[in-house]
Amino acid sequence: MNPSNNKTFVLGVGMTQFLSPRGERHYPELGFEAGVKAMVDAQITYDDVQTGIACYCHGDSCYGQRVFYQFGMTSIPIFNTNNACATGSTGLFMARTLIQRGAADCVLVVGFEQMRPGSIKSVWDDRPHPVAPLQSLMEKEFGKHPSPRNAQFFGNAGIEYMKRYGARKEDFAEIARISHEHSTRNPYAQFRTEYSLEGIMNSTQIYGPLTKLQCSPTSDGAAAAVLVSERFLEARPHLKSQAILIAGQAMQTDPVSTYSGSAMDIVGFQMTQRAVKAALNEARLTPQDVKVCELHDCFSANEMILLDAIGFSGTGKAHEMVRRGDITYGGKGPVINPSGGLISKGHPLGATGLAQCAELVWQLRGWANNRLVDRADIALQHNLGLGGAVIVTVYKRMDGGTAERVSDEDVKRMSPQAGYNPAVEARYITPEQIDRVRSKVNRDDHVFADTAARLSARI
Repeated sequence: MNPSNNKTFVLGVGMTQFLSPRGERHYPELGFEAGVKAMVDAQITYDDVQTGIACYCHGDSCYGQRVFYQFGMTSIPIFNTNNACATGSTGLFMARTLIQRGAADCVLVVGFEQMRPGSIKSVWDDRPHPVAPLQSLMEKEFGKHPSPRNAQFFGNAGIEYMKRYGARKEDFAEIARISHEHSTRNPYAQFRTEYSLEGIMNSTQIYGPLTKLQCSPTSDGAAAAVLVSERFLEARPHLKSQAILIAGQAMQTDPVSTYSGSAMDIVGFQMTQRAVKAALNEARLTPQDVKVCELHDCFSANEMILLDAIGFSGTGKAHEMVRRGDITYGGKGPVINPSGGLISKGHPLGATGLAQCAELVWQLRGWANNRLVDRADIALQHNLGLGGAVIVTVYKRMDGGTAERVSDEDVKRMSPQAGYNPAVEARYITPEQIDRVRSKVNRDDHVFADTAARLSARI
């Protein structure tokens, strides 16, 4: 077998509830909880893990080791990644690359973030910011404004889409209304409140067509995934029914067109087009094959232009797709962000890509039975970071079939170590689960002591 063609599967996923950033939970505890859940789901222990990848944006070096050492000190390679809001999916891309090349058979990816309240600000104010060239171009083309920088980036893209194609402010608000409605069924979502279209449009004005309820919040939280090779899975045939194949994946950074002066290209329109084309080509699929999608709706304006960039709508027709209800259940297009998306589920930067992965895995397994996209067989994930990077991942069931609803009782039988359906219920990890997945021979309770105390209080 050509090592570059080794198949890669998502065997286990897990996540914490996403929270408003108040310092109530620290990143070592968040990352540990998500990692334990993913290993419980995959029915492995940390001794099976050959490489660890930590995904976070706001923190010092070696935060990954701080999280992973709690599972065990097995001397495996641990990588720390930071690729803006695409950080979590960058970890997925790295893990798959390692497995494809035959460098690992089992990789644990953990994304986590402990953020500060309010709009995102750089803590490094004594050196050039990576998006400074983009910001100077934006100000040159569209002027300065006191609103948060990221809202201006995506708000300007929304304004450009309106001018080019005739979208209205109501169309952007409808995207947010749908995201908030979807989140009411996601137990991990930061916000689970349904809003009317009028309520969204009348919330605090931020910039351009964007109001507060159309903007993703800052969040604390973590999510994780266990990726494995076909060889690893063949040795555990009883787990094949829950394994989800990564059928295609592509990572792109900015082309020169980013600096063309187009607000849509500034936020990665063409970068997304390239990544989508490459990932779908690898999977030998088209956008019309996708039944469910988690995309990077950091602002409703971004979802609008992404519907176009990914190819779900015709060119300039995304707002028409929204008006027809084709982005939600019962529509003619793929269901977009059944999790509630970044707008409502929350956006802890390093965890976002892993949370998207978890949702799509649960969908394709048929476990997300309170929000299931019936008979879904193809799922697409889009994760974007300004500065910039975009990763698109295409998922398929291992058996090539479609998702059928699995009852909570059946999930319990399939996942005895969890003992419940994690897709529809958010629980804390138990002492038994912690002991089951931590390294059996290379654990150190000193590095785990603080988190153990915090978890003990919660449990």
